[in-house]
Amino acid sequence: MDSTWGQLLLGLATIVGFFAAVAAGVALLIWAPLVSPPKAPRWVTRQGGAALRRGVWRLAVQAGEHLRGVRLPAPVTRWAGQVARHPARLVVLGFAAAVVVGWGLLLLPAATETGRGAGAITALFTATSAVCVTGLVIEDTGGYWSGFGEVIILGLIQIGGFGIMTLASLLGLLVAGRLRMRLQLGTQAETKTMGVGDVRQVVLGVLRISLLVEAVVAVVLTWRFADGYGESWGRAAYLGLFHAVSAFNNAGFGLYADSLMRFVGDPLICLPICAAIVIGGLGFPVLFELRRALRTPQRWSLHTKITMGMTGLLLGGGWLLITWAEWANTATLGRLGFADRLLAGFTTAVMPRTAGFNSVDLAQTHDVTLLINDVLMFIGGGSGGTAGGIKVTTFALLGFVILAEIRGEPSVHALGRRLPAGIQRQALTIALLSVGLVMASTLALLALTPFTLNQVLFEVTSAFATVGMTTGITAQVGTAGHVILIALMFIGRLGPITAGAALALRERTRRYELPEERTIVG
Repeated sequence: MDSTWGQLLLGLATIVGFFAAVAAGVALLIWAPLVSPPKAPRWVTRQGGAALRRGVWRLAVQAGEHLRGVRLPAPVTRWAGQVARHPARLVVLGFAAAVVVGWGLLLLPAATETGRGAGAITALFTATSAVCVTGLVIEDTGGYWSGFGEVIILGLIQIGGFGIMTLASLLGLLVAGRLRMRLQLGTQAETKTMGVGDVRQVVLGVLRISLLVEAVVAVVLTWRFADGYGESWGRAAYLGLFHAVSAFNNAGFGLYADSLMRFVGDPLICLPICAAIVIGGLGFPVLFELRRALRTPQRWSLHTKITMGMTGLLLGGGWLLITWAEWANTATLGRLGFADRLLAGFTTAVMPRTAGFNSVDLAQTHDVTLLINDVLMFIGGGSGGTAGGIKVTTFALLGFVILAEIRGEPSVHALGRRLPAGIQRQALTIALLSVGLVMASTLALLALTPFTLNQVLFEVTSAFATVGMTTGITAQVGTAGHVILIALMFIGRLGPITAGAALALRERTRRYELPEERTIVG
């Protein structure tokens, strides 16, 4: 067997084991055995290959019996119980575990082309970027990492986009056919499910949508790489799958050193990737609702209406502004034909939806284009999906609050619905905390590096919003800068999730009110 394919198969086997280990670890943490021995689920007894499934089932039952017999020390049990009572903590701990394990796998000598092993910061940065579906890299993905390392990165992207708690829930459903309440609460916090009773349908729906979109895009890209660029079918299939998974999960990792710049005028490469990015960035709650009521927009929930409207507005506005700003820039769009300029402008406007690919050299764009991208990246995509940023719903809610204040209205209304005061406070809190974090990190990097404000602000916003676009300074910010970016990627991926869940759970009624006094505003 060719050594490259051997590395790919080894990486695939490793990441499958990683999937199961992370999910089982989460289930063990919340003290919920994965199996229910008395009755085998329906998938075991179906005709066709039943013997193999029964064997797998027996192994799962034995593993579950072993888990039930595990008795951890009392301090560990108490700590696990405290963590399990807070869904946001479960999500953070699960992602942290995935980052640590991915870091360890990328430190292996087999993960690099040279066989010498990656540096500790390089491996940690790459693992965090992959799990947090960001796309910032210190070393070129296709040139530095081996086939084994690339598959590990691809698996980390899929784990990060799919979600740790969602993965654990899927394993629980496959093995036991049921979910414990604590696992449902953790998955609800991660996927923004409206009700605990919907978790089972959500988990299976996430799996179906992810596999369907990734498969369709991978097929189109595979055909194009093979037919249009002379790649062998095996190599084309690998390229197609890698870029499809990376695009749908809004990760931005690519196997070409110039990202998509060599395909700037190819709609059969750029448009399928853009489609995957937009679909993944809408969020799974919106995708589920569109699947049920695509042709009846009047029946959409307020969340879906806001997400769809803001997505269309930001994509259209971004396309228009970026294309206008770069139209005559010979280093970006100015050297292209009319149709290619429109395609490149659209692709560039889609990428701040937290995808991270680029079809033009961002280091050569005008300052106004960088600022437009900063705003689009900070807003991000939809809630409960693979996108980052403060989310389009948060941004829209702040707009509705401002509009109500301008009108002098005592309550906030949006599209025929009244917004609860608690939702308004959550949106304001998340937005202001995010602004403060981006500003503090920008100041720190300006003090640590020789780069300009535009470059540093772009890099920081890209890391916080888990976008992955860069002006080319990622590898040059130094160890301290890399640590700051690692923290930003992790907080940016989990901050809005955990902050939203924590704020919702901490809401309580005061037993008394203090005397009212007004301050001067403005």
